[in-house]
Amino acid sequence: MTSSERVAKVVLVDIEGTTTSISFVHDVLFPYAKNNVEKFLRDSWGGDDTNQIVQDLQQVPQFSDYKNTLCDLPENVDVKLITGFVRYLIDKDLKVTPMKTLQGLIWAQGYSDGQLKGHVFEDVPAAFQAWCAAGLRIGVYSSGSVAAQKLIFGNSIAGNLQPYLSAHFDTHVGHKQEQRSYENIAKALAEEPQHILFLTDIPGEAAAARSAGLKAIILQRPGNAALTDDQKSSFEVITDFKPLQNLKLPENKPLA
Repeated sequence: MTSSERVAKVVLVDIEGTTTSISFVHDVLFPYAKNNVEKFLRDSWGGDDTNQIVQDLQQVPQFSDYKNTLCDLPENVDVKLITGFVRYLIDKDLKVTPMKTLQGLIWAQGYSDGQLKGHVFEDVPAAFQAWCAAGLRIGVYSSGSVAAQKLIFGNSIAGNLQPYLSAHFDTHVGHKQEQRSYENIAKALAEEPQHILFLTDIPGEAAAARSAGLKAIILQRPGNAALTDDQKSSFEVITDFKPLQNLKLPENKPLA
């Protein structure tokens, strides 16, 4: 994508490694959820939301595998069993939707009491402001739950960035390396795929987005995984959002 082609109607951003450092997610958010999951479950056990999460977690394929590793398996599903399973999923960094929902609820308490502040790179607020000023919409697509996404941007170190965002998507629309997920997002946005620019740090996600007709750019932020020469030649790679602050809406061309 050359500078003359920098047009879009929607900018769709990933979070981890794109707007937010990987270290914040892995060194702050994940440990916080892991350390607080047992207390959260004990405090909310029997509530409707927690009951649904517990039921959904038992349907996860890895649940049977985890139970088979236990020497002392409880007769019934209890706080200890679910706590252990959630910590297992966190350690494996598995993108399991009910676990992500539970993490979001735990993080909400951390943000509410001031223990957590969402990290964003310093170029992100200016880019959000520029894109909105140009008339573009900004959406988020992350493996983290929609609730968790809103917490990061609503309680960021740069203040409340949530007003800039008009759409949020998580794995309920599909997994991030599947073409259909991006087709679902384009449909939900009521936008032609070629008018959506997806920003991510993962080549597999960029490839899936491109296969659905979206434009895709890869971010090479500090701490992100190294890219191969083939990946660098297949996609535009940038180190921050600054080259994209001149994004504009496509011109309306008169019908012939």
